[in-house]
Amino acid sequence: MEKIIVNICASSDSFGAYSENCEGIYAAGDTIEACKKDVEKAIALIKKNLPESQWPEQIKGEYKLVWHYDVQSLLLNYGTMLSLSGLERVTGIHQKQLWAYMHGRSKPRKQQKERIEESLHRFAGELADIAVL
Repeated sequence: MEKIIVNICASSDSFGAYSENCEGIYAAGDTIEACKKDVEKAIALIKKNLPESQWPEQIKGEYKLVWHYDVQSLLLNYGTMLSLSGLERVTGIHQKQLWAYMHGRSKPRKQQKERIEESLHRFAGELADIAVL
């Protein structure tokens, strides 16, 4: 199964998406969900409007969409499920700084991006290991 990596980025008033490993996939939307649906629509349009010989190899068989977020999009998407105070406890980054990242007031350095990603992966791993009796 092919993995199609789709990067989602926030702008001042919408979200945009593009595939980094499959030509021709570009999308936009007012929300992340709308943007994701537009990615699926872009793939459907490629399949509808082009002969199969011109399709990117990744969409000729089975594929899986893998979503990569910039920090702002990530926080906007998951900030409704995880509070900024909770994210502060998970990442160790003050919630005022997370708010600034979320609203595009500042951009995190590479080190901060890695810290956020590693912290969320660690937290997700802890959740995956939970058993409820």
